[in-house]
Amino acid sequence: MNVPRYFALIPAAGVGARMQLGSPKQYAMLAGKPMLQHVMETFARASHITHTYVVVSAADVYVDDLPFIAGTTVLRCGGATRRESVMNGLAAIAAEVSAEDWMLVHDAARPGLTVPLIEQLIAALKDDAVGGLLALPVVDTLKRANGQGRVDATVSRDALWAAQTPQMFRHATLLQALQQADAVTDEASAMEALGLQPKLVEGHARNFKVTLPQDLLLAELYLKGRYEDNTPI
Repeated sequence: MNVPRYFALIPAAGVGARMQLGSPKQYAMLAGKPMLQHVMETFARASHITHTYVVVSAADVYVDDLPFIAGTTVLRCGGATRRESVMNGLAAIAAEVSAEDWMLVHDAARPGLTVPLIEQLIAALKDDAVGGLLALPVVDTLKRANGQGRVDATVSRDALWAAQTPQMFRHATLLQALQQADAVTDEASAMEALGLQPKLVEGHARNFKVTLPQDLLLAELYLKGRYEDNTPI
């Protein structure tokens, strides 16, 4: 019986319109490097990761400017949505991985990922029947708005978690889930649609998703080691 391996898959075909940069946000410069390069290098340093695949659009004119990183392959099969990009990437590498190999799908716009977080996720899920994801328990008070932008109700935050990435599932099951899903915003949602219950593994605040222009400063502070909250990672 083959021992399952661990592969990283980074969907990076988005345009990041909300960043207003004039180029895809995954290539925004942070601490002297493009955001995507930070992510790729983190996976390259993780000893458990057999190989990393980066999924970009066929029209991407920026990825070739990134330095070569050993153990990393660029796939030009990105789709219009995250689901399509991940699904296309999984299909493209089907001959190179086994059905039971683990896929760690990670957002290109989460440059704060660390090797300890990857190791923590793998340790928690390597023997799990389903897989799971990094996430953070919701700590803010939640409000539901009405149609006029006023508070309609306060929502209990009990048992609520904010999803992060990587999200780690076995290749064959994840591909099946995404192929059958209509509209999902992450891999865990597709797995849930199959009737499965992904496991939540506590992540870290530094692993946030860069979405707006002001997020770049905070991400850079984390990457330069100038922002610490003393939480182990």
